[in-house]
Amino acid sequence: MAKFAETSIPAVFHNRVEQFGDRAIVAYKKDGVYTDISWKEMGQMVRNLGYFLINKGIKPGDKVCLFSPNRYEWWVTDLAILSIGAVNVPIYATNSAEESRYIIDNSDAVMCFTATKEHTSKIVSVKPKLPNLKDIISFDPLEKPIDGVLELSFALKEGAKNPQEAEFDKRIRDIKSSEMATIIYTSGTTGNPKGVMLSHNNFFANVQQLYNVDPELFKRADELTFLSFLPLAHSFERTVGYYTPMSYGMKVYFAEDFSKIVENFQEVHPTCIVSVPRLFEKIHAGILTKVAGAPPLKKAMFNWAMGIAAANLPYICNDKKPTGFFGFKYRLADKLIFSKLRAALGMDKLEFGFSGGGPLSVSDAEFFLGMGIKVVEGFGLTETTPVTNANSPRKIKPGTVGPAIKDTICKIGEGGELLIKGPQVMMGYYKNEEATKEVFTEDGFFRTGDIAEIDEDGYVKITGRIKDLIVTSGGKNISPQNIENSLKASPYIEQVAVIGDNRKYLSALVVPAFPELESWAKEQGINFSSRADLIKDPKVNELFAKEIEQNMKDYARVEQIRKFTLLDKEWSQETDELTPTLKLKRRVINQKYKDIIEKMYPATAD
Repeated sequence: MAKFAETSIPAVFHNRVEQFGDRAIVAYKKDGVYTDISWKEMGQMVRNLGYFLINKGIKPGDKVCLFSPNRYEWWVTDLAILSIGAVNVPIYATNSAEESRYIIDNSDAVMCFTATKEHTSKIVSVKPKLPNLKDIISFDPLEKPIDGVLELSFALKEGAKNPQEAEFDKRIRDIKSSEMATIIYTSGTTGNPKGVMLSHNNFFANVQQLYNVDPELFKRADELTFLSFLPLAHSFERTVGYYTPMSYGMKVYFAEDFSKIVENFQEVHPTCIVSVPRLFEKIHAGILTKVAGAPPLKKAMFNWAMGIAAANLPYICNDKKPTGFFGFKYRLADKLIFSKLRAALGMDKLEFGFSGGGPLSVSDAEFFLGMGIKVVEGFGLTETTPVTNANSPRKIKPGTVGPAIKDTICKIGEGGELLIKGPQVMMGYYKNEEATKEVFTEDGFFRTGDIAEIDEDGYVKITGRIKDLIVTSGGKNISPQNIENSLKASPYIEQVAVIGDNRKYLSALVVPAFPELESWAKEQGINFSSRADLIKDPKVNELFAKEIEQNMKDYARVEQIRKFTLLDKEWSQETDELTPTLKLKRRVINQKYKDIIEKMYPATAD
């Protein structure tokens, strides 16, 4: 019989520790090699840290911040905080000292866990402005003692010396599923971020809802492995890539960072991943670029295989195996091309790729599906823990985010806005009743802020974001995301932002895919000393004009890009153009590049 009633994530975890014991729960890179941690070892670390927190006076409902990238200590800390009934307040690993100060202050946090020397120094620098913050606990060893900062290794030893087992177990049993588990701060693209309050039941319900998307997959949980690379501070990775595999006994590997993702794929060969569209975009574009420079025979074989892949879509999207003569052709293409591609990418065992956090282009989805990798798109928001919709692996419709998951109602409200009701919808915004009231309808539906359509099968298609809508000076409403997705189908376009609010026509800021562009430029005999030099070349600008024209051919005249400017630096979180989930911060981009944008709209332009 299970030790704890499974009404919260920590109760599930501690039951699984008893169940799986010496089996590996996670693996992390240590001295260049992936090293396992067993359920039993993880369980003991969680208990020891929980005992330490109890001895430090952390009470149920107290807020504890966690400022760290993805690593096994994130899990240990999160599970210890939740197990004793406290509230985990994650901070994105890329946040500045001031952004972190705001979250610690606004959430009323009394303690903060930090990962590296850099994270610790950021919190130490703002600690004088945080009267409620008592202790800082660093995962990495300190180079020299810092007043008010302890090491995690010390906290674990102290907890082991003074175990509070009865109190720890009582705290788990006392957790009410309706109580708050976390406050996740939105990325704050418009003013200060809002603290989204999610309950134990929000997470627990969403995990069970995800199970119902594909129960067959979970029956083989002990064979399945995840690769974790999206930020755990966001609810997408936390629910889909952490709480879900943990609840069903799947093993999770921690990627080193996004720049080493392909290398980590090749080491781990995961069966499941949770990703934003960016990964699929980069891999797809990289393959097409390599093929473009391949010898004619190889190129011809690849193009033949891509034709087979396109014809395979009705089969894989409806979970059917190709039969007859086409089945023979597909198996041949698989043997000669697809299997080699999957192996080279480390995706030879990948059964299930869940994409969310932004729209996945149809061309990217179909590329992976055609060669036998089930990439399914879903939808959700921080405020919905996050998943509300998901394509079923048994019926995939590229270009949609799938039907509503179990116990969730989707409907279209005023102005085409997607409205959601379900057990995964947040408790509200922390200390912000006005903002909470604004995002709910009178009949209790959550306003997503996304414009959508629902087809006859209940599959939802997101067509834009209300706050991102461009309204031209001619009064036309245009969704930039769809256009940007189409443009990113070009192997030469890495990032793009469509501009045009209150303007006579649309323009675009374009960040080239520089490895592909530089390779093309060398083939063309173009000499350049820097990227800034390269993007000024007339031939390069001609190439982009053709690429934009080609990828915009299906759009109406009013939606065409009339002018564009190439930029020589990629957008990132560090330079503030992207959120931690790699979405564009449109206001920041508009402000940062306002002089460049103005040059695309001369006073004489018609």
